[in-house]
Amino acid sequence: MARQSWRWLGLLTLAAGAAAGAAEAPYDSDLFGGLKARAIGPATMSGRIASIDATAEDPGLIVVGAASGGVWRSTDGGISFKPIFDEHVQSIGAVRIDPTDSKVIWVGTGESRVRNSVGVGAGVFVSRDGGDSFKPAGLAQTERVAELLVSPQDGNTVFVCATGGAWRGNPERGVYRSRDGGAQWERVLHVDDDTGCSDLAMDPSNPNVLYAGMWTYRRYPDFFTSGGAGSGLYRSFDGGDSWVELHNGLPAGEKGRIAVAIAPSKTQVVYALVEAEETALYRSDDMGRSFTEVNSSANVQMRPFYFGEIKVDPLDHLRIYRPALTTTVSEDGGQSFSALSFGGGVHPDHHALWIDPRNPQRVLLGTDGGIYASYDWAAHWRFVGSLPVSQFYHVSVDMQQPYQVYGGLQDNGSWTAPSRGPAGIRNRDWDSVGFGDGFWVFADPADPQTVYSEYQGGQLLRVDRRLSEVKRIAPVADAQSEKLRFNWNTPLHLSPTQDGVLYYGSQYLHRSADRGESWQRISPDLTTDDPKRQRQAQSGGLSRDNSTAENNATLYTIAESPLDPQLLWVGSDDGLVHVSRNGGDDWRNLSAGFKGVPKGTWVSRIDASPHAAGTAFVTFDGHRTGDFATYLYRTDDYGQTWQRLGTDAVEGYAWVIRQDPVDPALLFLGTEFGLWISIDAGAHWARFKENLPKVAVHDLVVHPREHDLVIATHGRGVYIIDDLSPLRGLDPDRLGEDVFLLPTRPGQMVSGGALQAFGADDEFLGQTLEEAATIAFYQRKRHLFGDLKLKVYDAAGAEIASLPVDKRRGIVRVPWPMRLKAPKFPPSTQLVPGFVGPRVPEGDYRFELVKGKTVLEGQVSLRPDPRSPHSAEDREVQQMLAMALYRELADLTFLAEQVSDLR
Repeated sequence: MARQSWRWLGLLTLAAGAAAGAAEAPYDSDLFGGLKARAIGPATMSGRIASIDATAEDPGLIVVGAASGGVWRSTDGGISFKPIFDEHVQSIGAVRIDPTDSKVIWVGTGESRVRNSVGVGAGVFVSRDGGDSFKPAGLAQTERVAELLVSPQDGNTVFVCATGGAWRGNPERGVYRSRDGGAQWERVLHVDDDTGCSDLAMDPSNPNVLYAGMWTYRRYPDFFTSGGAGSGLYRSFDGGDSWVELHNGLPAGEKGRIAVAIAPSKTQVVYALVEAEETALYRSDDMGRSFTEVNSSANVQMRPFYFGEIKVDPLDHLRIYRPALTTTVSEDGGQSFSALSFGGGVHPDHHALWIDPRNPQRVLLGTDGGIYASYDWAAHWRFVGSLPVSQFYHVSVDMQQPYQVYGGLQDNGSWTAPSRGPAGIRNRDWDSVGFGDGFWVFADPADPQTVYSEYQGGQLLRVDRRLSEVKRIAPVADAQSEKLRFNWNTPLHLSPTQDGVLYYGSQYLHRSADRGESWQRISPDLTTDDPKRQRQAQSGGLSRDNSTAENNATLYTIAESPLDPQLLWVGSDDGLVHVSRNGGDDWRNLSAGFKGVPKGTWVSRIDASPHAAGTAFVTFDGHRTGDFATYLYRTDDYGQTWQRLGTDAVEGYAWVIRQDPVDPALLFLGTEFGLWISIDAGAHWARFKENLPKVAVHDLVVHPREHDLVIATHGRGVYIIDDLSPLRGLDPDRLGEDVFLLPTRPGQMVSGGALQAFGADDEFLGQTLEEAATIAFYQRKRHLFGDLKLKVYDAAGAEIASLPVDKRRGIVRVPWPMRLKAPKFPPSTQLVPGFVGPRVPEGDYRFELVKGKTVLEGQVSLRPDPRSPHSAEDREVQQMLAMALYRELADLTFLAEQVSDLR
């Protein structure tokens, strides 16, 4: 009780006393190092791929850049992949293997397909050890990179095609060149601060010949424009020293995004895909001196800002691939295109294509749904099921055993899977529960087979998983009402306290008391209703793009107090926060109280405190106006006053804030650059790094029964930090102590095991919950000298386990497999793994932690699987039999050794 009283006081006072205590020991990521996030996937639908590179010399080597999921390497031809870029930003624009040395890998960060949900980069990185480690190589302010090329004659000569800021003008855009392996860069082509490089091509036979597409574009929260006077196609004959703009045969007037490709087998042939009033494919047979329009069919014209790619067969200058909604191929130099035969099994939206320069039958394709490989000129395809780069927006959980995880993904609908499995979470454990670009998903607490899921633009579904039946239940406008405005990522809230109650946001807040069968509007327009922010129909620039992605002046986040169902909070994408204390009858605009946040900044999340009704947290996200600051506020008086929490140590704009339901001073913050934790009500923050990359964290939920933190990342799928108890016990006032014990939940003795399943190496296997009880403690410094050991004793005082202990600083977790040590058995030829010790009985066990001269005692509890149908008596009989066999095996081993000694 004293611990929780201190925590509550700390929340109200910003933990001034805690801050003093924390100063005695470093507050950094190592503090949480003993905890570990486990990745559960999925890879069955994978995610958007931005770039692919491979080599003909080593067919096993493939490097993949995921749009927001980092860099992955395969050394076995794509059977399995390993992440190699986890400590750096995960938004990737281009990857390139040095053609002169495959140990050198270049990465340009920041995706250049600038859709509304695109992340941001941090410049160029290079590895000189095959991807084992990367170092920054400059150009940190470019924000995004479309292409990166290395001279085939000199690996120190590198070119970067910098697209630049999506939501702001910046001078760090254009074409850059380094002649010393990235130590220094010079900008060799620049138009203006609103025009960046969209594509770059190098003549493979003469690297002094370069072609660059330059692109004027800009994103706003409510609008996108592609095209302008600065766009054009440029050529250099002197390695980038000088450039000329190419005009002859290309469209006059404003142009948009331009893709360019050189035919490797006949390098005077150049193809350019040019966005214009009429987007078309152009061909030059004289190195760009003149062009001829060759095709303007639908797939050629398809969304040029998003599908900015054209590829030429390395051995046939007339064979062209056009990746777009699907990939089409031309055999006649672009005069005509035909669809490839995908057999209905390849995900739409194609972005990256690599063709083996020596064997063009081998093709790798990157889509919104991962990687596909073909070995017959793209006639047939194999899906790569080992890349868990799914882009989640939101996550929720239910109360089944084990609990299910639910979430919506960019381009890949909505899915659910168990939080653990006997041998891991496999691709086939994930089930689809929604369409389109998936966002909010909830299981009905009264019936988890009923699921609510929604997709872009306000499309809300109720799914009966038993029947695979789907019903559309979104609210509709009355005949007398104006059109409802739904955000692309429309907020859905399932009441935790009222059976069957849903809340849904347009410009109004809607309430259903009957699981979506009918709706009541319970608010006035809670946005600015600014006509200037309602330009979706005109969005796109030269190519109209009305996909609801720029819908604005809409509600974006809804929160209901778990302590008072009449207390409702909403935030909008145009910067307004409102509260109602009477279930929606009256609303108060709180927006003027947020000092320091620019007017109109997107409200990314509101979290209503589970500890005090008047307490709430709000995050704002300004990246859509070029503001990457972290904005986090707290109120303790129903929004009358707000205090900005200190986030100087935090990197990235904020997506989500969650207050722990048990410890009010424990806060979790998800930003564009990872998960951040505070144990002192926001006075100090540190990034959580253990097995969790520097990836955008879009949502967080704490499971109310298991006390796990479930993490939705936009690029690396779902992660789970099991059992937050040690974090809750990490009292900031005690961080100066040498060592103290931390609480943990009881160990669960799971029944059953894995059945036959042989997924081989090309299937991703999500990490399951470790079958062990956990003992945890804190130590102020890394243990260097003297004893550090942990022993477990049964009720009679007999030692039954001696456990290895990590010497790290901060939280230390020690897993105990809940078994006696493995029995000794006679040496023999084994075809299967050896024996393990039998499980110990359920119950409470004493443990002793020895650290130098300090001895700490505690208790660890073991509990049966709550799903098990077996009685306590049944388990006792099983235990007695196991122990009898255990002793008999020891006797047989002794006898075998005696016989062996007589020989």
